[in-house]
Amino acid sequence: MPFLIHDFIKPLLAQPVAVLGGGVSGRAVMVLLEKLGAQGALFDERQEGARREFTEADARAHRLVVFSPGFVPAHPWLETARAAGCECLGELDFAALFWRGTIIAITGTNGKTTLTEFLTHALQSTKRHAGATGNVGHPFSALVAEREGGVFDEIAVCEVSSFQAEVFKYFRADSAFWINIAEDHLERHPGMAAYFEAKWRLFDRTVGGVMLAGSSVRRFAESCGRVLPPDACVETEGQPADVLLRGTVFEHYPQRENFLMAAAWWHRAGLPETALYEAARSFRPARHRLSRVAERGGVTWWNDSKATNFHAVEGALTRFTAPVLLIAGGKSKGGDIAAFVARIAPRVKHAFLIGDTAPVLAAACRARGVPHTSCATLAYAVQQAAENAAGGDAVLLSPGFASFDMFRSYQDRGDQFEQLVRDLPAPSISN
Repeated sequence: MPFLIHDFIKPLLAQPVAVLGGGVSGRAVMVLLEKLGAQGALFDERQEGARREFTEADARAHRLVVFSPGFVPAHPWLETARAAGCECLGELDFAALFWRGTIIAITGTNGKTTLTEFLTHALQSTKRHAGATGNVGHPFSALVAEREGGVFDEIAVCEVSSFQAEVFKYFRADSAFWINIAEDHLERHPGMAAYFEAKWRLFDRTVGGVMLAGSSVRRFAESCGRVLPPDACVETEGQPADVLLRGTVFEHYPQRENFLMAAAWWHRAGLPETALYEAARSFRPARHRLSRVAERGGVTWWNDSKATNFHAVEGALTRFTAPVLLIAGGKSKGGDIAAFVARIAPRVKHAFLIGDTAPVLAAACRARGVPHTSCATLAYAVQQAAENAAGGDAVLLSPGFASFDMFRSYQDRGDQFEQLVRDLPAPSISN
């Protein structure tokens, strides 16, 4: 079946399309353009094979510009494009124009990748044609190209970040989940109100569809004077244990919140409850999300490298009944570090601090009386944690910050942590 191409976009595709950003999203756009029979020109300051500058002359040579989520709306290249009269669309917005099927969009400060993957898994288990896409690591442009626009019974389960939502023009969701909201990405958004409004754009693009919002979103919306539909609110916090989730990743918080959101939509869609619980039992989340790595000498080691904000760390700490030895720190994403340390202090036995934020974290720990050690490397942090841990302790890597000061990604950080734990000398056996 040929791609669905709306009349308004046809003349914009008649000239080469400028693609800003040569990463995963940009490359996916280039593939989709080729499938559409259009041409693309790739611009990236660092990417091999891309044009390194985007000038006024370049802008005049294009009518359409598609940009990756890493480009802030006020980026000079986008300002140049708009001044030349170009239509500027984010990658997700652009890809959505060519999708025939259903879109289920998922956002939140934490849990959105897991919920995207779980809901896709659950739908596939009921023989529905669903694919995980968006900020989950598989761009929507890639899914659209692979499925050639999809057919009407196909479902795109699409993770949406605030960076993507804030620039939506044409994207429309049939259902939208907003799991939670807490401090994050304040290095890009000038405050929590702006961060909230960026994500609210997703609900703006779901008019007439199903909207679901977790407890923290409801509270924040009320504080901002935003009104949610009465049937949108899902009680996701402080819910009693569910015996049917015992032994699954959703048995405990913070993952429990994801299941409650999925269940609310599942019931609304009229799908069998037994199928959702069966999917929960067979689901395995991606790595680096609060997973147990090893037990050595009675000490358990946990990898939660995906925790790149305060809310994620606080959620992870609720999993433990006793204070933990916490490895934290990295590249700042904004937010009140002193208040964060004050909240977690009762749950931390000793903090081992790494990365750019180690000095600020150390000062906050001193102010709250939290024992701490500043560590120049992750290897030293693991070594120090091993020397300080006693039987029954848990050592948790839950950084609370981005990884890019010391690592290629949060995956790289987690991989290195797990290898360091594996390389620890075997505990001595007392006679």
